[in-house]
Amino acid sequence: MNIQIFGTKKCQDTRKAERFFKERGIKYQFVDMTEKGMSKGELTAVSQANGGLDNLINPDAKDKATVTLLKYIAEEDRLGKLLENQQVIKTPVVRNGKQSTIGYQPDVWKKWE
Repeated sequence: MNIQIFGTKKCQDTRKAERFFKERGIKYQFVDMTEKGMSKGELTAVSQANGGLDNLINPDAKDKATVTLLKYIAEEDRLGKLLENQQVIKTPVVRNGKQSTIGYQPDVWKKWE
């Protein structure tokens, strides 16, 4: 298993995801989205695995203007805008190769073991 957890240190669900893998002795790589974020390829792969970019957007994000803008801009412009404003992505994003989840989903992660 090659687990990557994208999230922020302040996010409670991200910390719960880290604890889930730690308790099972599964090594993971934590990527702090406030410092680094996802590459275009990673974001595209996660979006395809989870049913599109719209499913990545957190409607409760603090940056309401970006969330609203992402709803109304052209589909081809959405990926670029989301790359620039990754603070509106639901966290944690957990990747295991080509599989990924958005949010805290231990039931799915158990199937990966």
